[in-house]
Amino acid sequence: MTSHPAKLTLPGHSRLRQSEFLYGVATASFQIEGAADRRQPSIWDTFCATEGKIRDGSDGQVACDHVQRWQEDVELIQYLGVDAYRLSVSWGRLMNSDGSLNEEGAEFYLSLLDELNRLGIKVFVTLYHWDLPQALEDEGGWLNRETAYRFRDYADLASRLFGDRVYAYATLNEPFCSAYLGYEVGIHAPGLAKPAFGRQAAHHLLLAHGLAMAVLKRNCPQALCGIVLNFTPCYPHSDSDADRAAARYADEYFNQWFIKPLFDGRYPEIIASLDEADRPVMEPGDAEILTHPMDYIGINFYTREVYEADPHHPFRTVTLPDVERTDMGWEVYPQALTDLLVSLNRTYPLPPIYITENGIAVADQLQPNGVQDVDRIRYYQAHLEAVDAAIEQGVDVRGYFAWSLMDNFEWAEGYLKRFGLVYVDYGSQQRTIKASGHAYRDFIRSRSERS
Repeated sequence: MTSHPAKLTLPGHSRLRQSEFLYGVATASFQIEGAADRRQPSIWDTFCATEGKIRDGSDGQVACDHVQRWQEDVELIQYLGVDAYRLSVSWGRLMNSDGSLNEEGAEFYLSLLDELNRLGIKVFVTLYHWDLPQALEDEGGWLNRETAYRFRDYADLASRLFGDRVYAYATLNEPFCSAYLGYEVGIHAPGLAKPAFGRQAAHHLLLAHGLAMAVLKRNCPQALCGIVLNFTPCYPHSDSDADRAAARYADEYFNQWFIKPLFDGRYPEIIASLDEADRPVMEPGDAEILTHPMDYIGINFYTREVYEADPHHPFRTVTLPDVERTDMGWEVYPQALTDLLVSLNRTYPLPPIYITENGIAVADQLQPNGVQDVDRIRYYQAHLEAVDAAIEQGVDVRGYFAWSLMDNFEWAEGYLKRFGLVYVDYGSQQRTIKASGHAYRDFIRSRSERS
């Protein structure tokens, strides 16, 4: 890091400087809410209670205590001056195990939505951000086709309750993480590890998305409805045909597997290379459900991966030396965001795009002068420029959400990694806006000052 900017800037003619372009911050229910005793247990409660699964041995029982402190957190959101707030709803907080409404959970979410609406902050609601009720996992979870229909019922209940309070719905957040990390390699809840499980869970998640889309559009025709997918662009280590083939295979396996069915109604060609037992079981009519038209697509981006040929496997990951990395160990490579957006736009008939997550883990320290997270400001600057470059090449991007509003429970990493614009002292629950939060606020405000 050679330069230390104090602010975020873009040229006045950039579409990212226009008033109709939305800026927001994002969170997820399990990562911030706490109050675990007032909802159904989820697969992440079980995972956290399993020895050795969370690096620091922590859990989400309290997290950021958001259920108790939501009004204070809304004040932070208002201070940042954002146009929109992306939150997720806990399935097990809104719905009881018998399918009935959890009245206390409903009151919490309705109060939160009403206050955001009163302040003129557009609400983006994600219905599923990985916290499947444990009761459903006990019945097979995402390996059970019936879970997709249970999700449809949950989406029906939530959308009828929330009504016109919600500007945009996302059915799922990052089904890749739910399916691959949770069911195929086991580093996320529920901790299963079998290729067939990952591919089948992916299909049932996408089926759940399609079923829920029909319900959401019926109940809330005025809202934008879509899905949030994460992408880690795949680059070859060299220009050799073998390395390029390896990168293409990885891209189809990790990225295209989760978007191609939504537009083309089928999985990538590499499905033919999988063992018969590892291919997902599909039923007639599934393709029509998966391809339900969407009003928008959310894209989450953090980093890229580099691959080379492997004589024993379809690809091998290459760890590049001497590159800038985040506190998660992820390479900082903003050009990959531009490349990703342009490539997706050329490949699929995309609806409008929102960058629904983008951010960086930094080893932040609270000092007497606050948190001077200049690395995070640099990261946001470079990635906003990358989005701007994609727009210049014809990609219809309508908004950008910083991940995250505040430091929180970072899944298998526990509380060891900090992504927030706001620093959280987990002992006292004191919130402190970081330098990046002030810079983001000033950048958003500067739109009205452009020439």
